[in-house]
Amino acid sequence: MDYKKTKAPTNTVTHNLMDFCKGTDNIYESIAIMAKRSNQIAVKMKEDLNKKLKEFSSNSDNLEETFENLEQIEISRYYEKLPKPTLIAAEEFAHGRVYHRNPAKDKEQLDD
Repeated sequence: MDYKKTKAPTNTVTHNLMDFCKGTDNIYESIAIMAKRSNQIAVKMKEDLNKKLKEFSSNSDNLEETFENLEQIEISRYYEKLPKPTLIAAEEFAHGRVYHRNPAKDKEQLDD
């Protein structure tokens, strides 16, 4: 899913914890899944931001140019306004858009 088009809230929202247990029947497993997804989103966001900001990097250490670059400031503001990766991951998990599996549970089912 594209994190730029997500409808996740930009601030924290209170959720019923039992809603997160629906897919796994275990709140701790659900939180671990959301944490891993959040890390994936954060890495992707950082890569995209670094790629866009690399265009503005210069070899000279002119501090005045850094503060006057309005395009760079706008890009940074855009990324600051995006929902945090944890909120995006929670929204994706709550709506069933995160694929997950537990190899240990799969193995137990095969052994039975």
